[in-house]
Amino acid sequence: MDRRESLRTMFVGGVGTSLFLSSCINDKETPIAEGDVVEEKEGYGRTPAEEERDEELNSKTFFSEEEMASITILADIIIPEDDEAVSATAVGVPEFIEFIVKDMPEHQIPMRGGLMWLNRESNKRFEAPFSEISEENQLEIIDAIAYPKEFEKNSPGPVFFRNIKNLVVTGYFTSEPGFKYLDYRGNTPNVWDGVPPHILEKHGMKYDEDFLKIAMDPETRNEVMDWENHES
Repeated sequence: MDRRESLRTMFVGGVGTSLFLSSCINDKETPIAEGDVVEEKEGYGRTPAEEERDEELNSKTFFSEEEMASITILADIIIPEDDEAVSATAVGVPEFIEFIVKDMPEHQIPMRGGLMWLNRESNKRFEAPFSEISEENQLEIIDAIAYPKEFEKNSPGPVFFRNIKNLVVTGYFTSEPGFKYLDYRGNTPNVWDGVPPHILEKHGMKYDEDFLKIAMDPETRNEVMDWENHES
């Protein structure tokens, strides 16, 4: 199983969002005021209060350029481009993480502290910040914190990597390319072929053949049924 498929399995299982985007949203005051009217835009529905709050958050910057460079590298190490899908940065995951830490400030200290630890470790091993060392050296550090020994699992590096991995996975699989990779179809109508024959047989029932021709034909599924002359 490759890296993206492993993350896909993890996300579908609920790990990707559960640690970050569940209880903390409910703890803060809702930006939706009573009487607000949701004004639908193409593919995006927000209340005026939500739009105002988004604009306020987007007008601010939390991470420095060096921090964003490290986040970008980490995002593409966690979800790189392959033959089936684009990379994490291609769908805006670093920008997503920047927004999340402003939207949920409780993530600011852990994320900034983790990036500081990453640079200290990089300087200790290779005498340069994480964003400036070679890809081979970057992967050496990431392998050490992504697959730590049992006694190291709660040390700063592995904890930081788990945090940013969950954010990257959440950002990726809530993007349009991520939806497509998951084959998420939402409220898409399907074709119903009726009650299975063995169930009908079990209850001593069967469909009327003439009814099947007009009511169970997938080719006419979008046509409005005319019941005026139907006999039950």
